Amino acid sequence: MRRAILLGNPDTKRTIYLERAAEKEGLSFFLIDWRNWREHLDRFSGKELFVKIDPPLWTSCSLDTLDSLTGDYIDTLWALDKMIQERGIEFFNAPATIIELLDKLVCKRRLLKAGISVTESLVDAYVSEKNGFTVEQLFEQMKKRRIYQVFIKPVNGSGAAGVSALRIQPRTGRMVFYTCALIHENGELVNTKRLRRFSEPEEILPLLEHLLRMDCIVERWYAKEEYQGYSYDLRAVFQEGELDFLLGRLSSGPVTNLHLNNHPVEYKKLGLSEKKIDEIILLCQRCVECYPGLRSVGIDILLEKGSQVPRVIEMNSQGDLIYQDIYNKNKIYRHQAKIMKACCL
Repeated sequence: MRRAILLGNPDTKRTIYLERAAEKEGLSFFLIDWRNWREHLDRFSGKELFVKIDPPLWTSCSLDTLDSLTGDYIDTLWALDKMIQERGIEFFNAPATIIELLDKLVCKRRLLKAGISVTESLVDAYVSEKNGFTVEQLFEQMKKRRIYQVFIKPVNGSGAAGVSALRIQPRTGRMVFYTCALIHENGELVNTKRLRRFSEPEEILPLLEHLLRMDCIVERWYAKEEYQGYSYDLRAVFQEGELDFLLGRLSSGPVTNLHLNNHPVEYKKLGLSEKKIDEIILLCQRCVECYPGLRSVGIDILLEKGSQVPRVIEMNSQGDLIYQDIYNKNKIYRHQAKIMKACCL
């Protein structure tokens, strides 16, 4: 029998609600704290393990540290990946797969190669060089492609950190910029976790220039389907071939992440047809088929306004924490507990 391990953080909602789910499903697991993970994992040397990896906690609000923090996390994931061969550890989601999904650009390329509809990238050539790109290059590409509203996202970000939206009026050159980022008095770009709107070039350009110096992707800003005057997209949690949860995320602005005081809504209230739901499920299945080492994934999907054509915004291999679920049936973590229990028998 394998021993179930959670590599995570004590006293967080992820840990607490997986513990509650495990208790109901008759699963016993051992929590290894990220702060001294190697020491504790070495205690189980010689034993067969089944490990679920939760993301580490980052306390920094500086977006300038995002790439280095992610780099450190990736180094740790590679170290864990080596243990598959060296110690025969089995993982809930494979570390190498988590690494690939951390990079939004790499993930999008794989999905595109599989013929899956995703949000269109504008400046892939610049980003792939990982040298950043300039505001002038961005404006040049927008003009060339006749795309005048875009999202700009750090490749390694999560939780809307650094996610910004830019709209330009092509005839007048007037701009509007939505972002949670601000330049601190020490010169660092920080995540304020509050969406702000800027309309003056002297406010927009410094923020935009700083953001573009990071490793970013730029994508077309699509008009999203609406519900009761709000635009929305969807977060799907797909586990072991099943759609465990589907949630609408309503917003009066362009960024829909729920921790920005946006509004969740049950997908059944959105009036989507059974055919459309089946199309979304099939889309999730096709995404997961691209990643054999993935048992659980959160997938963000938009429906284009009017046509309701679904497009994948991004995939998150650790996108399983949904408050609307844990405070209700805790279905996602109960399913995970069942999977972990079955894999340890």
